[in-house]
Amino acid sequence: MPEIDRRVWRVKGDPLVAAVPRSAGHGAPAALDGQTVAVKDLFAVAGQRIGAGVPGYLAEALVQPVSASAVQRLIDGGASVIGIAQTDEFAFSLAGANPHYGSPPNPAVPGGLPGGSSSGPASAVALGEATIGLATDTAGSIRVPASYQGLWGLRTTHGAVPRDGLLPLAAGFDTVGWLTRSPALLLRVAVQQLPEAAMLQVGIPPAMRFAIDPTLLTGVDPGVAAAFVAFVRYRLGGEVDEVAVGDTAESADAFRIAQAFEAWACHGAWLTAHPGAVSGAVSARFDAAHRVTAAEASESREILAAARGRLTALLAARVLLLPSTATTAPSLTAEPPVVEHARARTVRLTHLASVLGGPAVSAPLLTVNGAPLGISLVALPGRDVELLRLAATLAADAGQPTESPTDR
Repeated sequence: MPEIDRRVWRVKGDPLVAAVPRSAGHGAPAALDGQTVAVKDLFAVAGQRIGAGVPGYLAEALVQPVSASAVQRLIDGGASVIGIAQTDEFAFSLAGANPHYGSPPNPAVPGGLPGGSSSGPASAVALGEATIGLATDTAGSIRVPASYQGLWGLRTTHGAVPRDGLLPLAAGFDTVGWLTRSPALLLRVAVQQLPEAAMLQVGIPPAMRFAIDPTLLTGVDPGVAAAFVAFVRYRLGGEVDEVAVGDTAESADAFRIAQAFEAWACHGAWLTAHPGAVSGAVSARFDAAHRVTAAEASESREILAAARGRLTALLAARVLLLPSTATTAPSLTAEPPVVEHARARTVRLTHLASVLGGPAVSAPLLTVNGAPLGISLVALPGRDVELLRLAATLAADAGQPTESPTDR
């Protein structure tokens, strides 16, 4: 077997776990026959360990006796697991850089960061080494790599996909989702994984309108803002509602504090016992998390509850449109402060869906100076399949193919 790229894969097989054969009596014909999955190294895969992008954690991890439900459902649906793909350390980053294994390549932007923390699954899909990336999204960990690499990504409604067998970062915001090269395959995966939503067979209600908040473009790169405005004006004919989502600087800061408090509650004891196990920006983030008090976390949750209420009211009959990221993929050689600044500006966009607990699709509909950029569509919880169908319609209207030949 040829040597694998350790920047992308922690372990890879041929396959690592085979699909459940049709003859095994597992119900209806498999919906995902022939598909291959790159599993983010946070999910349990039977017979394997969870490494979470941290070699010291992997060294002490136990072999998992059973696969996480999110993994097993894909296998039962006809897909095979091709391997376990890398992630940023404990998934506490959006850059896609890992000091232990290296940064996975970004084939859409050679020399660019891949985006994280679902960096390995995203690169595996973009490189054509897998058709589906099974990933997680807490603050944007699916949407950011999707935007940077020109992929389709879905953050599902919070709790819609079971999270058993998943190593958490911040359980109050963690959710499961997928990355693909086409909206058609992403929709097939969502229908297979979200049977209740699929059974409804509902479309976007006639009263559903697009909404934008122009203040969300404050702080994004000028090229990003220009591309987004042009899309709204020329592709949508300007037929959108202008809304005010509220003080996103305040809610983003509250999100940062609440997420950090939960992250330290999850990993603090292990990190305290293993000094130096993580490094760089992730280490600094955990250091800050250690200092968050219960009172600060409680106050932040109150701010987020108010923000959730505002978003719920605004999106009762609307879909929010916004850039998926504040920048295109930064350079692999960008200085850490530059990468952190891009992260902070991006979280101001991505945290809205995380706070709402609703689905968000990143659709690769824009290009800025030759680099891909996603548009995010955000809706109320439970509208995952509707949102994907709407996003696919936008792609078709823009003249983009909705299915990849390699995904059939």
